[in-house]
Amino acid sequence: MRRVLIIGSPGAGKSTIAVELARRTGLPVIHLDQHYWRAGWAEPDKESWAADVEKLTAGERWIMDGNYSGTLEQRLKRADTVIDLHLPGWLCFGRVLRRTVSSHGERRSDMAEGCPERFDLYFLWWTLKYSFSSRKRVEQKLSSFSGKLIKLCSRDDVRRFLATFSSGG
Repeated sequence: MRRVLIIGSPGAGKSTIAVELARRTGLPVIHLDQHYWRAGWAEPDKESWAADVEKLTAGERWIMDGNYSGTLEQRLKRADTVIDLHLPGWLCFGRVLRRTVSSHGERRSDMAEGCPERFDLYFLWWTLKYSFSSRKRVEQKLSSFSGKLIKLCSRDDVRRFLATFSSGG
């Protein structure tokens, strides 16, 4: 395990797991949200984002968390392991709602500068429908992945998976 992608619904715990896995393995973390978003929640154009992802995936060792399905195939080509978080939609939605309320107006450590937590009805809706729409497209792209695919479907699955790594790298 040298190049690990962590994907899943918003609120599934991608960034949290990335940080904990990095602590246990010594692999560096790349939070895609920090690289994608520009101050004020501005999005990059597709070409510059693809070039950024090319640079981010060029390293020999990393843990990369985030969805961004437009560059998933590009990232899958470099990854040797994918951790697919397939937690229940109600749990993910609740986590996003709680995070929005508790961190409103503050920038999370896994987010880009100038992008404080905000109430975003579209994002909440996307979180709710992720299991019914985005999940199918992700699984289709994963079907051609030749590396190790680890599917975690519950909080217990996540705990058991992390427990297989010793603490402290």
